[in-house]
Amino acid sequence: MNEPRPSKAGSSPQTKSGQDFSAQIGVKAARKLHARRRDASGVWFGLGMMGLIGWSVVVPTLLGAALGLWLDRHYPGGHSWTLALLIGGLTVGCFNAWHWVTKEDAAIRGERDDHDD
Repeated sequence: MNEPRPSKAGSSPQTKSGQDFSAQIGVKAARKLHARRRDASGVWFGLGMMGLIGWSVVVPTLLGAALGLWLDRHYPGGHSWTLALLIGGLTVGCFNAWHWVTKEDAAIRGERDDHDD
């Protein structure tokens, strides 16, 4: 069997276009691996984000309602603290959810921009 001969000291087996081709293949392979890792966690990531957003709305709403009930029992007045603080907690929760959604959207757009380059 013939074995390949070693190349001479000064010569390179690949040309400039061969190196460019190898670099392109490396970039595409890295994109593919990243996409596979991202797809594997896509469903679970989506469910986790739905849960995070849900809890970020529910917790302040329930805390506002609980504080309002406590205030109504200990300091009764002409208006309902429960209703006012329930609405306040819901508002805070919605702003919190909006914050998480815009943060994740920016992260997703940033990843797309990084991979498009």
